[in-house]
Amino acid sequence: MARGSDMVLTASTIAAISTFAVLYLPRFLSPPPLSLPTPSHDILHRAETIQLPAAFGPESLAFDPSGAGPYTGVADGRILKWDPSSSSWVEFAVTSSSRKECTRPFAPELEHVCGRPLGLKFEQKTGDLYIADAYFGLLRVGPQGGLASKVVTEAEGLPLYFTNDMDIDEEDDIIYFTDSSTKFRRRHFMPSILSGDKTGRFIKYNKSSKEVTVLLRGLAFANGVALSKDRSFVVVAETSTCKILRYWVRGPNAGEVETFVDLPGYPDNIRRNSKGEFWVALHAKKTRLADWLLRNTWFGNTLLKIPLSSVQRLHALFVGGHHAIAVKLSEDGQVVEVLEDARGKQVRYVSEVEERDGKLWIASVMMPSVWVYSLH
Repeated sequence: MARGSDMVLTASTIAAISTFAVLYLPRFLSPPPLSLPTPSHDILHRAETIQLPAAFGPESLAFDPSGAGPYTGVADGRILKWDPSSSSWVEFAVTSSSRKECTRPFAPELEHVCGRPLGLKFEQKTGDLYIADAYFGLLRVGPQGGLASKVVTEAEGLPLYFTNDMDIDEEDDIIYFTDSSTKFRRRHFMPSILSGDKTGRFIKYNKSSKEVTVLLRGLAFANGVALSKDRSFVVVAETSTCKILRYWVRGPNAGEVETFVDLPGYPDNIRRNSKGEFWVALHAKKTRLADWLLRNTWFGNTLLKIPLSSVQRLHALFVGGHHAIAVKLSEDGQVVEVLEDARGKQVRYVSEVEERDGKLWIASVMMPSVWVYSLH
C-alpha cells in the first residue's frame, strides 16, 4: 500500500513540476541556440518522411552487403526491412521467440519479453546482421533473417543490462559495443540519466577467440560506437556528459582514452561515412533545466521509482522541445557541418544518421518514421 502511495506521490510531483515549469520557467525549458564553431543550417525539415505503419521507434539503420535496405529495429522487438519496389516495410527478424504478447507498436512494460533492438550492423563478408538488443545482449541473425541467436550476454560476470550500439572491425574480427548501464534497463533511461548513473561500459568481443573484454567502465550512459577508417581508434558517445570519447585500439596510444569532442547536446549513435568523417545524432540540445537536473542528481534520485507512464512526460520536460540535430565531425574531432530541424517541423529526436549515396538516412527512437535528406 505504501509503495503504491509513493508511486502516486512521485507521479503527482512530476506532473506538478512539469506544469510549473511550463507556465513559469519557459526560458529554462526552451532549447538554446547551438554553441558550435560552425554555423548550423536549419534545413532538415526538407527531408522526405517514410512512415512505419504499426511500428514505432526505428533507432538504428543498416544496409546489407548488396546495398538493400535499410533495415531497422523497432519497439516491439522486430527488425524491419525497407522494400523500395513496394514502398513498404517487411518483417526480417525478431530478437525474441516469445511473441504472443508483442502486438502493440509501443509497450515499454513488455520490452524485456519482446526485446528492444537498438544498434544494427551488417558484417559485410558474411551478410550476418549483428543486433544490440537492450535486453538480450549482442545477437546475430543470418542473411535470411528469422529468430536472432545470442552471441554475448555478459561481461566480467555481469549480465549485459542495456546493450546499445556497436561497430565491427572485420579485419581483426572484433565487435566493439556499449552497455549503457548495469543498473537501469532501457525503459528507465531517463532515471538512469537523471540519477547520475555511471555504470556504462565499452566492451570488445573477439569473434575468433570468443573472448569478451571490458575496455572502459564507469561511463555516464555509454551509447553510440564507430570505428575510425584507419581502424586506429573507436569513438564512443557518453550521452549524459554530452561528450564523444576516443579510445585508441592500436598505435603508441593504444589503451588510452581522451575527449574527442564536447557537444551542446546529447549524442546518440555515431556512424562513419565513406570519407572517414563521423555523423553524430544529437537526441536533444542541453537546456538550462536539463543542465540543472544533471548537476543536482539528488533530485533525479527521487524519480527512480516513477511509473513507466510518466517517462514520456519526464522526457519532454528534460529535452524542452521537438527538434532534430545532425553533427558531422572530421577524423580529428572538428565540427565541420551541423544540420537542424530547429522547430521539429518534420524531423524530431534523431537517434542515428547514416550517409549513403548522397543521402542522409535519419532514424528516431522516439518517432514512427524514418527520414531521407538529399545532400545535393
